[in-house]
Amino acid sequence: MSEQVAFTAEIARWQGEKAVYHVVTIGADAAEAITMHERLRRLEFGARRGFGSVKVMAQVGGTRWKTSVFPSKTGEWWLLVGRKVLKAEDLVAGDKAAIKLELL
Repeated sequence: MSEQVAFTAEIARWQGEKAVYHVVTIGADAAEAITMHERLRRLEFGARRGFGSVKVMAQVGGTRWKTSVFPSKTGEWWLLVGRKVLKAEDLVAGDKAAIKLELL
């Protein structure tokens, strides 16, 4: 059975070199749960995934998608939210979203 994490976070706009991305920063208890999941997976399989990422099934409103979350150097995690999700849920940068993650 997969572990689930739920939280509310603000959608931020980040300008990369080649594109604009929309990102959610995951902190507090949700970040701790993801960190512990990643550590247990690393112990079980003996290696980290690329960039230390964790596979998740993400859900915002009625939209679900399979993706990964990525660790930051500050102990938080980042979730990229694509344009299709933003459009389907009528969200823009600055909006708060209720997010559910199933840690895979």
